[in-house]
Order: sequence, then C-alpha cells, then structure tokens
Amino acid sequence: MRRSAAVLAAVLVLTGCGVFGYPGQAPAPTAAPSGTAPSAPAREPRPTRGNRPEYEVFGVRYRVLDSAEGYDETGVASWYGEEFHGRSTSSGEPYDMNAMTAAHRTLPLPTYVEVTNLENGRVIVVRVNDRGPFHGDRLIDLSYAAARELEIVANGTARVRVRALSRVSG
Repeated sequence: MRRSAAVLAAVLVLTGCGVFGYPGQAPAPTAAPSGTAPSAPAREPRPTRGNRPEYEVFGVRYRVLDSAEGYDETGVASWYGEEFHGRSTSSGEPYDMNAMTAAHRTLPLPTYVEVTNLENGRVIVVRVNDRGPFHGDRLIDLSYAAARELEIVANGTARVRVRALSRVSG
C-alpha cells in the first residue's frame, strides 16, 4: 500500500512538471508533429463563421479587416497546443496542433501569412483559421507545429513579423 502511494506521488510530481509551464500554454507533446507548411496559398471561400464584421472578447471589441492586402505587422507570437487540440476553431474547423495554422484577432479567415522569427531569422507560412490571441500584447498565436518550426516552443513567445500573403476567397 505504501509503495502504491509512493508511485502515485511520483507520477503526480512528474506530471505536474509537464503541466505547469508557460501561462496559457499546454506542455509540448513528445511526438514530432506531422504537419507541413502549406506550399502556396489556396483559393478558399471566406466562411461566414469567424468573419463577423465585429466581435467582443473579455469586454474588448475587435473589427475584422475587410481584406488582408498590405497587412505587415511586427509583434509578439505565442503558441497553443494540446489543451485545444480537436476543439473547434473560429472558422469551425477542428484545431490541429500538428498543422501549420494560427490565430489572429482581425485578419479575415482564412488568410495565409508569412511569419518571421526576428530572433533567429526562421520563416514559415501558416493559414490563419482561428481568432486570438486575447492575452496581453500578443499579435498572433501559432499552432504547436508552427511554433516548433520557428523554434519558439521552449521560450513560449518570440518577436515576429507577420506579413499577409493573400486574403483568399472564392
């Protein structure tokens, strides 16, 4: 009985080390992601879900841009992972932490953006299909796979440049 209790205590301590990381961040999965970067922006219909002209979160009102044309901003990127995996995104698609996707507060869904990690020069292309981040001064929330490619998983955040490649609609 004492041995079972000791084993259970050890498991809880070790699990706690993985669970309590960056505020709002899920622990990094141990398996490598299977996601790949989109080869090129595809023409996609603009869904009505997630593209209301305005919406409110935590008492703050956001206006969705009519177009992503010319969008080019610098700010802080964060990432979201396992705790959201499989949940519905703002566009209605299930969130896949292993896909090259992102969340943005005002870009039309979907929009393909080039994200450059200004701390190491790494560049990726992601498809914005969700709303967020709604934490502090963050500009974009990347999927786990995207954050891994930009090498920001360990730190949780990084300074990035986000440049719209297109606002695709049919």
